[in-house]
Amino acid sequence: MSISRAARQATLRLGAVALAGTLLAACGSGSSDTSAQNGGKVTLTVDLFGTFGFKEAGLYAEYHKLHPNITIKESSTENEADYWKALQTRLAGGGGLADVQGIEVGRIASVTQQQADKFEDLNTYGAKSLKNDYSAAKWNAAGTPDGRTLGLGTDVGPEAICYRTDLFKKAGLPTDRDELAKKWATWDDYLALGKQYQAKAGSSSHWMDSIGSLYSLIVGQQKERYYDASGKLIYKDNPAVKTAWDTSVKAAQDGLSAKLAQWTPAWNQAFSSGSFATIGCPAWMLGYIKGQAGSAGNGTWDVAPLPGGAAGNWGGSYLAIPKGSPHAKEAYALIKWLTAGPQQEKLFKKQGSFPSNTAAIKAVSGVTDPYFSNAPVGEIFGKAAESAPVQVLGVHDNDVNVQITNALGEVERKGTSSATAWSHADKGVKNAVG
Repeated sequence: MSISRAARQATLRLGAVALAGTLLAACGSGSSDTSAQNGGKVTLTVDLFGTFGFKEAGLYAEYHKLHPNITIKESSTENEADYWKALQTRLAGGGGLADVQGIEVGRIASVTQQQADKFEDLNTYGAKSLKNDYSAAKWNAAGTPDGRTLGLGTDVGPEAICYRTDLFKKAGLPTDRDELAKKWATWDDYLALGKQYQAKAGSSSHWMDSIGSLYSLIVGQQKERYYDASGKLIYKDNPAVKTAWDTSVKAAQDGLSAKLAQWTPAWNQAFSSGSFATIGCPAWMLGYIKGQAGSAGNGTWDVAPLPGGAAGNWGGSYLAIPKGSPHAKEAYALIKWLTAGPQQEKLFKKQGSFPSNTAAIKAVSGVTDPYFSNAPVGEIFGKAAESAPVQVLGVHDNDVNVQITNALGEVERKGTSSATAWSHADKGVKNAVG
């Protein structure tokens, strides 16, 4: 969704999730409330999109044990685009903001370049001392030109392919992850193997969940996709975007997609129904699959490296504190703890959210996941993270991506021609960017 988060990420939940403890309404504005330091009860509100996994991994409960006077109240919006729209409304109006807000990596440039005055400079609480705990790319992306730090990094989204071994066996395809990595060394190979699967599976199951997912994987392998280093929009003329688009359209035309819009109820149900055999799998998707497929899916999934000859990144997030939080100091203490190495290590082991903290990355290198047929997920995603490009992120990076993937949805679900769908994407980008 994360995953983040991301998130993209375990089962997505709408609404607020309150942990044990006395709930006090956050109110007021300005400097941090001192009731926590005086032994009083404090409720910290955390507003996220998707599932970051903090609650699911038991981190909120653990923090409450360490700090009995702190209660954490989380709310989460399933779709990141809906979350971002609501956050913009609240930032403009100055009300309804949480003490902690999640920021998807595709939005962080918008925050640092256009909304820096609406978020706390975390350096004033001591964040500068954490700089060496993260990769330069992850840390710098949340910084402003004048040296402020507006967010602490949660996960990153190194990419792989998750696949159903039971469905592969039924279709007569190999299930060994190393053999598959060789068979789908290129994206053309991946689509060719999909045709073999489709010939056996017929209409009961499809090779992939959606071509939007495929597109996101392919463009995630690129350093530049929608903006260049100068901040100029280049999506219309970038050959990498065209290649990703054309490959995705071809997959739809070949009948390889289950035509499922991501983050919808139908898509969620398909994780257990067998409607698709492979899915683009940034690390945070591991937890999401577990949440949707449940115990019945245990051992039927596996993970293999990404086609295309290069690793990629899809997703990853930050935690930020809006100005006006009455508990900014306590909120900083929480996000510092949540993003520290030991907690990021726990998140990966329990939820699949790959760390951005360098100590945690080393700690998870040997992790395997029994749910995913004991796949060496620490090694697979660790190698992907090491070789993934440092992406150029623009102010409207995520807006561009949403418009393009929405247009691809028209191709696979409505039969819209590639040219017409691209014109719709282009129009949507212009409207979103302004």
